[in-house]
Amino acid sequence: MSTKPLIGITFDAQDPGGYSQYPWYVLRENYCTAIMNAGGIPFPLIHERDLIPDYLSFIDGLLITGGGHDVHPNLYGVSDVHPTVKLKPKRTLFEKDIAQQALQKDLPLLGICGGEQVLNVALGGTLIQHIPDEIPGALEHKQSQHRDEACHKIKIEKGTLLNQIMGTEDLFVNSVHHQAVKDPAPGVVVNAWAPDGIIEGIEAPGYRFCLGVQWHPEFIISPQESTLFKAFIAAARG
Repeated sequence: MSTKPLIGITFDAQDPGGYSQYPWYVLRENYCTAIMNAGGIPFPLIHERDLIPDYLSFIDGLLITGGGHDVHPNLYGVSDVHPTVKLKPKRTLFEKDIAQQALQKDLPLLGICGGEQVLNVALGGTLIQHIPDEIPGALEHKQSQHRDEACHKIKIEKGTLLNQIMGTEDLFVNSVHHQAVKDPAPGVVVNAWAPDGIIEGIEAPGYRFCLGVQWHPEFIISPQESTLFKAFIAAARG
């Protein structure tokens, strides 16, 4: 029997068109490669909420991925929806529910980009719906260059779990988002900031491993990002 931890990874979902004339799931390869290279086994999860108890009976950790969609503001108590918001309700509700239930079991959880936002909402926090409209003078957080290139620097809070893992307080990261954490959920600690004050990372110390980052470390543009996945896999190994 394998001693490698099994990591559930959330798919993205696409409407008919492109790859197939029927609805289809998609997952970028480097999410899986990052898990594999860190010593885990990637296991993609379809968006069926009835299957959550089954998933949680055998996975050892949960990775919530990013995507080109947003969390519905109603899920964090806001009635107005910004015109830039794009919704995938089935995916979002699945990810929110599996995050909450995984944390009830204290399974290690890593949220990436939109996955960090889902994590904050699942724990009771709120989001900025559109950074350019809410943060005057903000950086351009949707970079024009390739995602495997750095976009801006972040400051990692000393003494946080993220700081312990990365071994640095300064890191250059990529950036592909128009939303971000606004009010951190109760019990959540901000562990990283962009120069314009945008939250770039969160963690919940009350759990064994509960961490979200706003950038995409699966592109491994710095050695520290490999270390992040190794720490996640080590936590999932128990």
